[in-house]
Amino acid sequence: MTNPHGTPIWYELMTADPDKALPFYEKVIGWSAVPYANDTIVDTGGYTVFNAPDSQGVAGLMKVPDPGPRPGWYGYIGVDDVDAAAQKIVAGGGSIHMPPTTLEGVGRMAMVADPQGVVFYVMKGSSPEGSTAFKRMAPGHGEWNELQTSDDQAALAFYGDQFGWTKDGAMPMGEMGDYSFLGHDGGMIGAVMKAPPGETPGWNYFFRVGDIDEAKQRIEEAGGSIVQEPMEVPGGDFVIYAKDPQGAKFGVVGSR
Repeated sequence: MTNPHGTPIWYELMTADPDKALPFYEKVIGWSAVPYANDTIVDTGGYTVFNAPDSQGVAGLMKVPDPGPRPGWYGYIGVDDVDAAAQKIVAGGGSIHMPPTTLEGVGRMAMVADPQGVVFYVMKGSSPEGSTAFKRMAPGHGEWNELQTSDDQAALAFYGDQFGWTKDGAMPMGEMGDYSFLGHDGGMIGAVMKAPPGETPGWNYFFRVGDIDEAKQRIEEAGGSIVQEPMEVPGGDFVIYAKDPQGAKFGVVGSR
C-alpha cells in the first residue's frame, strides 16, 4: 500500500456470530458484504469484506478465533516495515500479541498493544493501491479514531513516536482532562482521551452515515443499543456511541 506510515488503513470486527453481525452493519451503515476468498484464513470460518457505497473496501468481518482476542472492533495502522514497527513498539513499552505474519495476497501484519494494553494491528498491505478505509466525509468510510486510555499523555507520546502523530489542539472536558486531537499527514485522524470511569480502555472507531437520527433508528431496529444519544461535536456533526447485537462497541457520525 502507498499510504504514508501511520495512516489508519483498515477496520476489522471479530465476533462470535458473523452471520448476525453482517446484516446489522449492512443496514446501519449502508455497507455491502462480499466474501473474501483466501485459503490462508479458511480456518477462521472465512472472511467478509464490507464495501462502502462507493464500492471501496472499508472493513472486514470474521469469527473470533479460539483462542484469540476478545470480540470487538480492531484497527490497522499502515507502516513502512512491519518487523521494524513491531520491534519499535516493544522498545517503546508495548507488546506483541501476534508476531509479524504474512498472508499471501493480503500483506504482512502483526497484532500489538500499546504500553497501556490497548490492542491494534500494524500492517503493510500487498496492494499497489492506497487504502481509503479511513476517508473523512465519505459515506460508509472510517471518519474518526478515538483512543480511550488510562494515561492520555503517555499515549500521545507513544503514538507520536511510533507513527508521527501530533497533538493538533484539544477540547477541555473538565475533570476528564483534555480531548486531544490527533493530526497526521496534514489532516486530523482522531483523538485521545482518558477512559471514563468504568470503561475498558480501547479504540473507538466511527463510520460516517447520513442523517444521525435515522441512523439511531436503524441501530435500534436492527437489535443494537445506544450507549450515548446523538451528541453534537465541533463542526456541526453529531456522533452516536453504540453497541451491535453481540456487544461490540462502534460509533457513527452524521448530520442533523
